[in-house]
Amino acid sequence: QEQLIESGGGVVQAGGSLRLSCAAPGLTFRLYAVGWFRQILGKEREFVAHINWRGDFAEYSDSVKGRGTISRDDAKNTVYLQMNNLKPEDTAVYYCAAGLGTAGREETNYNYWGQGTQVTVSS
Repeated sequence: QEQLIESGGGVVQAGGSLRLSCAAPGLTFRLYAVGWFRQILGKEREFVAHINWRGDFAEYSDSVKGRGTISRDDAKNTVYLQMNNLKPEDTAVYYCAAGLGTAGREETNYNYWGQGTQVTVSS
């Protein structure tokens, strides 16, 4: 099964920024919508952001709206999630996923997933 590869996680102080990357070495990424999800310890995985296959439409969860920007560079087969003004409550494992069609906020619409990257925000 094709795998996505996340990177860019780490430990950052509150108010800081991180850029997460999602690479897809085995996929023609430009054909896929891509989403970012996160799982906070002890909670269910939740939607963060997604971008359509053309790169001209994106949606964000209320928790990251205004602080996060999802973008894609199909020449590099990579999607990014820029997170600014990070808060301790953003601490989670962040996953990227790829799906055909609209994909959107529902996990079931995504066919390929990465292993996740840990983001820890210290207060």
